Amino acid sequence: MNTINTVKLRDFEIGGDKLTVLAGPCAMESKDILFSAAEALKKITDDLGVNFVFKCSYDKANRTSLTSYRGLGIEKGLELLSAAKKAFDIPIVTDIHSVEQAPLAAEVADIIQIPAFLCRQTDLLVAAAKTGKIVNIKKGQFLSPYQMKSIAKKVSDSGNSDIVITDRGVSFGYNNLVSDMRTVPIIHELGYPIIFDATHSVQLPGGGGTYTSGERKFVSTLAKSATAAGADGLFFEVHPNPDEALCDGPNQINFEMAKNLIGTCNEIFNLLRK
Repeated sequence: MNTINTVKLRDFEIGGDKLTVLAGPCAMESKDILFSAAEALKKITDDLGVNFVFKCSYDKANRTSLTSYRGLGIEKGLELLSAAKKAFDIPIVTDIHSVEQAPLAAEVADIIQIPAFLCRQTDLLVAAAKTGKIVNIKKGQFLSPYQMKSIAKKVSDSGNSDIVITDRGVSFGYNNLVSDMRTVPIIHELGYPIIFDATHSVQLPGGGGTYTSGERKFVSTLAKSATAAGADGLFFEVHPNPDEALCDGPNQINFEMAKNLIGTCNEIFNLLRK
């Protein structure tokens, strides 16, 4: 097996000896919700002693319908992410959807995220690489884990070796995803740390007809399974009241569930690393 290249962020390493959690609301709705989530998740992760990166999207460009909620936009969104970063002293991860957004997002974000459906877009990968920030590539639902080798190489060949891969399941028939835990050791064999996205993996894409549905009840099962398979970190969309969320409500979890689940996964992680 190849050596996993850990990625340094502030005073910790993704792929190191502590669990890393990327968590926060799906699409940005308001300053109150954003700050509430940042404060709660920072406390949870501090208490548990796990690495934390706050996530939120200023724009969810890939929506089922033209009327689906997308977020507050890049200008307001980055302004609020910057404010949360300073207020709670937390690193930030957010996604980009065009080459032009890369340098703007890099002014605030510590990690630039490439959305799953855009993971093969060469210009986007190169632009993200050239920011000098960590690049988190979400594996497309239409790809095998082996295909991430050539995708990650686009980033490394552009001068950036700080690469993380996130898995969020594979398309399985109509309106469904399935998670193959073999992906974890395969990505490790490629030499990259892997994050498992436990909330997007329970999506039922287009399952609601004009919106994406999901099965929150399976988030815990998948998160624990991925941790047991050796994942270096977990990705959760967390909202104060998921059932009232404007985006991906059926897949998001609340603060209490996040606290309990991160705690359990951290115990599994520590047991394996010992």
